[in-house]
Amino acid sequence: MDFELNEEQQMYRRAMREFVERDLKTVAAHTDEIADFPWAAARKGIDLGIFGLEIPEAYGGAEMDALSAAIAVEEISRGCGSTGLSMAAHNSLGCAPILNFGNEEQKQRYLPRLTSGEILGVLALTESDAGSDLRGVNTTAVRQGDHWVVNGSKAWITNACYSKLITVFCRTDPDAGSRGFSQIIVETDREGVTVHPKEKKMGVRGSPTHALSFEGVKVPLENLLGEQGRGLHQTLITLDGGRVGIGAMALGLAQAAFEEAIKYAQERKSFGGPISGHQAIQWMLADMATEIEAARLLVYQAAWRKSKKLPYTKQAAMAKLYASETAERAAFHAVQIHGSYGYSQEYPVERIYRDQRLTTIGEGTSEVQRLVIARQALREWQL
Repeated sequence: MDFELNEEQQMYRRAMREFVERDLKTVAAHTDEIADFPWAAARKGIDLGIFGLEIPEAYGGAEMDALSAAIAVEEISRGCGSTGLSMAAHNSLGCAPILNFGNEEQKQRYLPRLTSGEILGVLALTESDAGSDLRGVNTTAVRQGDHWVVNGSKAWITNACYSKLITVFCRTDPDAGSRGFSQIIVETDREGVTVHPKEKKMGVRGSPTHALSFEGVKVPLENLLGEQGRGLHQTLITLDGGRVGIGAMALGLAQAAFEEAIKYAQERKSFGGPISGHQAIQWMLADMATEIEAARLLVYQAAWRKSKKLPYTKQAAMAKLYASETAERAAFHAVQIHGSYGYSQEYPVERIYRDQRLTTIGEGTSEVQRLVIARQALREWQL
């Protein structure tokens, strides 16, 4: 077994880290303060492919493997959690469904706009009464002549204000059970589409989140993405990839918390020396280092299996679960090591602590991940 990144992946990590240190990390606090996506800084990463990580070059993407894409999200999140979330959602939820299920005309029409950094990609799933249970979605799309009529609302939709097109998960046949859902691309300039003001959030403030409303929105039939009635299946496939992305985001935040803790522990003096010499601090650092390394192996394994087109539903859920809970523990310890300063916006760990909290909720809560893992394990045992 080879646990080393290949030369190309190592070079890409170095280039990505240079970009993040120079352009994203330096504006992360400001991004959080103004609660706005750092477009100017992010677009400096276009040459590194951050707006089209796994998209083929024919559509303007970087056409990289899933492991390299995970490394990109990890490094971006290490510098700025807000940018990491928006990029993870853009690539895994916004671009991926169009690439995986769109026809050639749809790919040619939409993907170049997404990979160029013109707009961010969006997938609208969650509703006020339907989050973990996607079968509870009430947004409908009814076929009338040569178009669909979309009605309903969505909640907690990432990147919505920065997009011109949204893939909407909706009910197209109320009597067909799990085969009654479809994905439909809705342009935001259509009459009846409302993108509501940004939600006021605890963390990842620079990654905008919105409620959406659809009131009698007419959409051409050709905006159906993939097959009618296969929307739930397509969405579950998409979420597997999304969980690798959020796992990578959590990994980056955990790494950032660890690095800040190491730095502070070596600078802060107490009882005659740096606090890094105290066993209580060393034990926290040891736990952080060990758990981050374990999380990295899980995230990278899931991404590797995705690249090899092997089943990875269980591995993606494991990676997202463990990495997100590792990020929470790492951020907790980092704040604790900083003491009173950890509670101050003067130090990055305060922001990291707030940013990481999203990772155990978004893309399926930790409880949902455990459900997925258990079901997969039971199915494998039966085989």
